Amino acid sequence: MDTLLVILAGIAIVAGILGSFLPFLPGPPLAWAGLLMLHFSSRAEFTTTFLVITAIITIVITALDYLLPIWTAKRSGGTKYGQRGATVGMILGLFAGPLGIIIGPLVGAFVGELVHDSFDWAKAKRAAWNSFIGFLLSTGLQLGWCLVILFWYVRELF
Repeated sequence: MDTLLVILAGIAIVAGILGSFLPFLPGPPLAWAGLLMLHFSSRAEFTTTFLVITAIITIVITALDYLLPIWTAKRSGGTKYGQRGATVGMILGLFAGPLGIIIGPLVGAFVGELVHDSFDWAKAKRAAWNSFIGFLLSTGLQLGWCLVILFWYVRELF
């Protein structure tokens, strides 16, 4: 049972790292669940305080994943069309590989803003760029946190 928990924890953490990029996987919560599974094995024993603090950080980062792109787009005068376009672009970008995941939200936000107002190209570019920056910040936060969790996993095993 112990070995199974350690393996499942590792799988959850790797899935969490992938979830930092893939929108259908909740990256940080998966990685934290892996940390929790490791805690229930005999290989690691984290304090309750540690688990609660890491859970709170995970919740905050997960919330920021949804809020940062919206906040950065709104800050530049972007509309819901740009936000929806960025989401569609991110999903379609999955089929274009790693570069598509990065460029998809940028193009999607730009097209969404043009659907809203086809004459204001400057606003569409600004909103698309800011939405893209929010996406990158969000992805970077998630990836960084999942890598920290991976560090704790590896440290406890060795």
